[in-house]
Amino acid sequence: MIYGFCRGALRLIYKLLFRLEASGLEHIPAEGGVLLCSNHISLLDPPTIGILLKRKVHFMAKKELFDIFGFGWLIKQLGAFPVKRGGVSKESIKTSLLLLREGHVMGIFPEGTRNKGEDEGVGKRGAATFALRSDAAVIPVAIIGNYKLFRKMRVVYGAPVDLTVFKEEKGPDSAELATAAIMSRIAELKSRG
Repeated sequence: MIYGFCRGALRLIYKLLFRLEASGLEHIPAEGGVLLCSNHISLLDPPTIGILLKRKVHFMAKKELFDIFGFGWLIKQLGAFPVKRGGVSKESIKTSLLLLREGHVMGIFPEGTRNKGEDEGVGKRGAATFALRSDAAVIPVAIIGNYKLFRKMRVVYGAPVDLTVFKEEKGPDSAELATAAIMSRIAELKSRG
């Protein structure tokens, strides 16, 4: 109930302030585990990729945010779960895999942190590892724009990334190659704008 109310309110706010539009929503499966893999440019990104979907989207959030009175409770209701700063803990990995295997939607930023600079497009292996170990559908997402008031922002959801070849080979480089494939698809969506 809280999630639905906040999603509706944020849809309106983002539509008014950032003229938010989306394309490719038809690529989001109606059921089953889904991993949304997006570029990351702002603290505003998690709602941006989640509020236009019919399904609830879960995200990792810094553990410290859950210690803020009231705020921690709210973000937990909105689908966030804690991750320790400086690395992903075993607990957050278990939570991520459990969510995906139980058929939920999880959003993740493969770059690991907000990125507008020279390392843009370089992903970490976490997203690919979750995808390979959970069999979730991997949906590349591109956030296009810069959150300037009353300027258009776009979210583009791409067709699922086929990671079958990386699951079958299971070599030591599988996660890195799968990460590169995911990041390539995100870059492709951004370039098509």
